[in-house]
Amino acid sequence: MRETIAQKLNLKLILLFLLIFCFNSSNCSSLNNVQTSLRFDKKVDNLLPQISPTGNPEPLYPLLAPSPLSPFTITNNTAPKLSGMCTLDFDSINSMMSMTAIDCFTVFAPYLANVVCCPQFEATLVILIGQSSKKTKNLSLNSTLAKHCLFDFDQILIGQGANNSLQNICSIGPSNLTEGSCPVKDVDQFERMVNSSKILAKCGKIDLVNECCQEVCQNAILEASKSLASVSFELDSMGLRRPSDISIRVVNDCKSIVLRWLASKLEPSKAKEVLRGLANCNLNKVCPLVLPNVRPVARGCQDELSNQTSCCSAMENYVSHLQKQSFLTNLQALNCASSLGKKLQKENITNNVYNLCHISLQDFSLQANGMQESGCLLPSLPSDATFDSSSGVSFLCDLNDHIPAPWPSISHLPPSSCNRTVKIPALPAAASGQNALYNNDAMFLLLYAMTMVMMTIR
Repeated sequence: MRETIAQKLNLKLILLFLLIFCFNSSNCSSLNNVQTSLRFDKKVDNLLPQISPTGNPEPLYPLLAPSPLSPFTITNNTAPKLSGMCTLDFDSINSMMSMTAIDCFTVFAPYLANVVCCPQFEATLVILIGQSSKKTKNLSLNSTLAKHCLFDFDQILIGQGANNSLQNICSIGPSNLTEGSCPVKDVDQFERMVNSSKILAKCGKIDLVNECCQEVCQNAILEASKSLASVSFELDSMGLRRPSDISIRVVNDCKSIVLRWLASKLEPSKAKEVLRGLANCNLNKVCPLVLPNVRPVARGCQDELSNQTSCCSAMENYVSHLQKQSFLTNLQALNCASSLGKKLQKENITNNVYNLCHISLQDFSLQANGMQESGCLLPSLPSDATFDSSSGVSFLCDLNDHIPAPWPSISHLPPSSCNRTVKIPALPAAASGQNALYNNDAMFLLLYAMTMVMMTIR
């Protein structure tokens, strides 16, 4: 066993040497043109609760998390082999397909899935079916067509550089292209049953900042969805209607129909703005991270005031696991801080260990810099990645300064963009917004390669 591990280590070291040599050699000039950029923007998000003034805390630098940001190129692959069976009009959303491929780029997709990739992936599918319904007059596909069309959809995206496992990453299957349990799928029947002018008035353009709180468009969609779902009312043995029998599943399936119809009436770019805005309303309400058992932290922090080193070491180890999961929005980070704090409070950790150990909001997000830890929080408003042939794929990070994580108070409601009385600490006075760039620096590649080596050996 020892010889096997040693052999693996030798092989890894050889590969690491080759990588370093390659990046310092003129023989590898093609790699020197490759770089990945990450823009940092020092602005406070409009959806965040009111900010209160505090001091400038020292940041926590957790253990180095494996960086997903390796050098890459986007190449023009050969034309994808399509099924030839799908009736959807892919040409109607060409530019949106390209945007989806960038948002779901190979190495980024699992880490941007929650905030960027999957919302864009789902919105593009909705718009594709909606735009195609102008010709088909149908707002869904049957199960056979759904399989063919989703296959073609994937192949087109993969051909443009997208991850080849998006269905698994985003939990999307052929059933997501059908009508599900909604009894209405025909455009004409839809427009006879709902107040279509009201939907367009409320959802034709949404207020991205206030929609999540005021729910103007969401309420119009819910009303229309219930109208469609009411077709499935059946009489019970006593001859009485039982509206309560219409499950949430039916209403949600009908919401998909409503969204597809809406996407057919708007230009694709406008439809995308609406759909991504509505998606962010939902994703900003929760913490998407899997929070491991907090008992190791609780044991380390039982006597945190007298043994600060032990407590903060336990917190650091715990947070380092969170940082390997995904990028978060700033509001998601608030929710994660609240969820973790409540778990610790249930283990009788009552003192503010976030303040004690200098835990900041960005410590809950994936650490984006391979050379020094730098958590990236994405804006709570919809955002996309961008691609440039010279700088690669980049995405906007908001609140990149070390905003202290708020310790939950029993007397306070959970953090919410709609509860403006909730306060979070202010930006540090000496905030340093900057453009951080991943390029062909040998030190970055060295750190990245070493991380991959250790992960593989484990």
